[in-house]
Amino acid sequence: MVDNQDNLHQSDPLRRARLRWRARRGLLENDLIFDRFFSRYEHDLSDADVAALTRLLELSDNELMDLLLARTEPEGDLATPDVIRLLELLRTV
Repeated sequence: MVDNQDNLHQSDPLRRARLRWRARRGLLENDLIFDRFFSRYEHDLSDADVAALTRLLELSDNELMDLLLARTEPEGDLATPDVIRLLELLRTV
């Protein structure tokens, strides 16, 4: 998350609303984590954070839950610094 106001995702409420809608999942556990995450960090997300979150949301519900609960770690092209940093935030909420 970046302190530079020009890079904040928060400046685009429509994009933020779409991301929040896309984060709605079929598994209640994932929904609860994302709800707490957005309540805490939504207005601080940078474009890099949004890109990392978008990549995580491309996973199936079960794959995502395993990552959120630290049962697995990101691998391959998913194991980028931005994804890992965002995943750490998701795990703390």
